[in-house]
Amino acid sequence: MASIKNLKKDINYVLGDVIEYALDVSILKNAPVKGDAIIDEAIETFDNLVSKVNDKKVEDKKAHFRAINQELEVKAKGLVEKINSL
Repeated sequence: MASIKNLKKDINYVLGDVIEYALDVSILKNAPVKGDAIIDEAIETFDNLVSKVNDKKVEDKKAHFRAINQELEVKAKGLVEKINSL
């Protein structure tokens, strides 16, 4: 991992793309309520991950940031699977 700044950018870009994809699919499949629920979950995930990145009370920073990156991947895959099932 290069830096905290890059991790924050990755979180922003990945979840931003998930939100954009959810909007597109919900419009195409005419399911705005389900799409909105997925978007809300993505925003909640974003807030949660950024707050974890900003946590200063971490002993092993390298492992902490690696875990955040892993959690981002898992959450993003889960959200994309939910979008695909619309």
